[in-house]
Amino acid sequence: QVPLVESGGDSVQAGGSLRLSCTIPRFNVGVDCMGWFRQIPDKEREGVAAFDSDGTTSYTDSVKGRFVISKDRAKNVLILQMNSLQPEDSGMYYCAVKACHIRGLPPQWGATGQGTQVTVSQ
Repeated sequence: QVPLVESGGDSVQAGGSLRLSCTIPRFNVGVDCMGWFRQIPDKEREGVAAFDSDGTTSYTDSVKGRFVISKDRAKNVLILQMNSLQPEDSGMYYCAVKACHIRGLPPQWGATGQGTQVTVSQ
């Protein structure tokens, strides 16, 4: 069984919004430290947003004020609301588990899914 399953990726125009969801059958979104990273072609993997165990959220600078990470505890789903999307946000987005003792966006991620593609055009 895939540990995490992302969905919600799509093609949108600049300025648009997308809502990514991550179902987590093998983890508990309420207690596990989790987040999103993205893989943009020809660039290194980049952490986008994450939760620490105390509920603190962290974002990479380029998405602050535009993206919001949240949890649906009842459905055990991790969500990434992305607003004011720009072409540079295009890439494959993954949700993943992170080590709880590492606060903020970690250099390495744990279990992840297959990813969901986000494409933003001008």
